[in-house]
Order: sequence, then structure tokens, then C-alpha cells
Amino acid sequence: MFTGIVEGVAKVTQIKDDGTNKQFVFTSVISNELKIDQSLSHNGVCLTVTQAGNNTHEVTAVKETLLKSNLGLLNIGDVVNLERCMVANGRFDGHIVQGHVDQVGTVLDVEDQNGSWLFTFSYDPSLGNVTVEKGSIAVNGVSLTCFNSKEGEFSVAIIPYTYEHTNFKMLKKGDTVNLEFDIIGKYVKRIMTH
Repeated sequence: MFTGIVEGVAKVTQIKDDGTNKQFVFTSVISNELKIDQSLSHNGVCLTVTQAGNNTHEVTAVKETLLKSNLGLLNIGDVVNLERCMVANGRFDGHIVQGHVDQVGTVLDVEDQNGSWLFTFSYDPSLGNVTVEKGSIAVNGVSLTCFNSKEGEFSVAIIPYTYEHTNFKMLKKGDTVNLEFDIIGKYVKRIMTH
């Protein structure tokens, strides 16, 4: 389990095909602190560390993950957001994030608001996911609050700290992002529709 509070970013240094899977090698400031078999969120996708050391770590993404997230679009030099799983006695600074991406979305617009940034995203509502005004969402693993929420679209405001310490500063119109919708909202919707 994660909280959507990103610890840092990692740069892709190597991508290896392994059948229908891909093995990614990343470099980051926390790579040396990682242990093999540890769960680690990469752009909101929970992956298992398979190798760690020398400021790098390695993970494997299976075909399903590559198809349902933006990890399959990664190239060498790209940057992902990282978060280690929450410790049992830790604080929930964000919201409950499982590391299970529901679907991808698209950056519709990025507006510089002279001190913050307004990002607007679209997503396919036919997959059954919803946002609610002032509800939680994880975008590339970052815990955020939705507003201007409507079917298939929502906005978030990004403060300078988040902008500088995540890959939000690299996002531009048309880019693909990972979306994990609020777990409570997903359960409520399922109960109401069944």
C-alpha cells in the first residue's frame, strides 16, 4: 500500500525485453536503500525490485502492466515518480493508493497560473471509473485532489514543490499518465450499480 507522496524520481537507464515482459533498470537517489523483493511504486505502478545496488535498481513489468499503464511507453532517459510502500506505523499524508493503475489518461492542458499549475486530464469513462469534486486521485502515483470533475475529465492544481520534485514538470499536452481512482469511490460505485 502507498499514500501517493512521491519520494523522488528515477531515470530509465536500460530496457530489456524478456518475452512479453520488460525489465527496466532505473537510477535514483533511493536505489541504494532498496532491497530485493521490495514493493516500489513507479509512476503509480507497484513493481517488485529484482536487483539493487550501485545507485540503480531493476524491476520487471509483465504484459498486462505494460498494456494498462504508461510504462510500456518508457524510453531510456525518461523519468518516473518513485514511492516506497507505506510502513505500518507511518502517516497517511496522501490517500490510500494500492499501486494498481486503473487506466491511462491524457494531458488535455497545462496552464501556468503564476505560482502553481493547472493540469487537465481526460480518461475513458466507459471503463467505469469516476472522479468526484474534491475527491482523491493518483496521477503517475501522485496523490492529488480533483476539481472541475465531469465524466471523462478532471483538473488538479500542482504546487511548486510537487512540480519540481515529480515528473509533472515534464508533462505536456498529449502525454499519457497513469490513473488510479480512489478506492472508496470504486467500492461505492460498484455497490450502487450492482
